[in-house]
Amino acid sequence: MTSSPLKDLARHVEELLATVRELTSMDGALEAEPTITGKRSILSTLQKSLGSLEPEARRDAGAQLQEARRVVEEAFATRKNELAQVARSEALASDRIELGDVIVQNVRWPVDAGHPGLVASTQRSLEDVFVAMGFRVSEGPEVESDWYNFEALNIPPAHPARGLWDTFYVELGDPETVVLRTHTSPTQIHLMEDAVGSNSLPIHAVMPGRCFRRDTPDARHLATFHQIEGLVVDRGITFADLAGVIETFTRAFFGPDISSRLRPGFFPFTEPSAEFEITCTICHGEGCRTCSQTGWIELGGCGMLDPAVFDAVGIDSEVWSGFAFGFGIDRCAQMRHQIADMRALIENDVRFLRQFS
Repeated sequence: MTSSPLKDLARHVEELLATVRELTSMDGALEAEPTITGKRSILSTLQKSLGSLEPEARRDAGAQLQEARRVVEEAFATRKNELAQVARSEALASDRIELGDVIVQNVRWPVDAGHPGLVASTQRSLEDVFVAMGFRVSEGPEVESDWYNFEALNIPPAHPARGLWDTFYVELGDPETVVLRTHTSPTQIHLMEDAVGSNSLPIHAVMPGRCFRRDTPDARHLATFHQIEGLVVDRGITFADLAGVIETFTRAFFGPDISSRLRPGFFPFTEPSAEFEITCTICHGEGCRTCSQTGWIELGGCGMLDPAVFDAVGIDSEVWSGFAFGFGIDRCAQMRHQIADMRALIENDVRFLRQFS
């Protein structure tokens, strides 16, 4: 009777597992792989010898051999993972640079510490000024429905004022019903709706955030820019209150030698409306390229809230009055730091960025 070619299978498996346990490096594992699980392994040799067996015996022997191969392959895969983790840890350790108690990995020297961008730091400074004046800070979504961005602000479809905002529309819902907000004014609508729903009037809030318009970048404009708007809704609010807030802000943020002025303007959501300007901080009123030789820089718009806006959110304009104002955070950064061209804010020139670290 012919002896089974698998009579020493258990011994072969133990020898292979011992070889696997003795592997000490990934290079050694790769070199030994053909003799452990590859074509030169004892398991492959035994596989070839099964052809001499009867069909019934061949089937049983094949099942035993496949089980043995599974055990060896799983052990080999586990050992390779262990060796790979060791190799990775050794590589990281070799890249470390020790500086006293500080260990820095995978760096190039010299190292510059990161810091908030100029626009972000300007926004925080603005928020601090307004919080000190009694305002709270609120935020709203950057993608808005047409109703919040335009209609609730007294800018219905086909209104001529829509030409003042060159809008990015989002392909969502019906055509031209969802937009990237063109100003932070929609947040005012959200705030007033929430106040009516929770019976929490009055409102004294500022709303910073990013806005989008299809503007061509120039010395004073960017297509993606940042605004901060203010909203006051209370009893007995007048235009004098608005003018006082703007002048107080201007001197607190830009310094006592910078003044503000209001001149008539038009905005559908305020009546009366005004545009407010500040003394050009580049030329201090002498006239330069940034201020178009006028000595003044337009910072934003303002005005008393139109009764139509109150009607849209369900506030009684006979009882409540209020004002709103808004201006560019990027423009504030430009004026405060005397940056002649606003495009410097988005060019990522390290020489420019290092000035504000």
